[in-house]
Amino acid sequence: MNRNSEEVYEHPDFSELRNLLPPYLSRKHPKFKEYTGYSPKSFANMDSQQQTLGIKRIMLGNAVAYERESLVAWLEERSRVIS
Repeated sequence: MNRNSEEVYEHPDFSELRNLLPPYLSRKHPKFKEYTGYSPKSFANMDSQQQTLGIKRIMLGNAVAYERESLVAWLEERSRVIS
């Protein structure tokens, strides 16, 4: 397939993750990397580079927390099934 043509990928279903996550997931959550596949520091860097604009976020004290639905939708959009 030509690299310039638009490829269509199948995105994984993260509905189980929706059931597992709290309404807001803090970057300081002990299982943040397990849930998202990204380290909290990587996510902070992506935030500063405006790569996470589709995710709603709030401040919980001094920690950034991400809204569950938009976080899962963002993860689904950035992921693809490879086999």
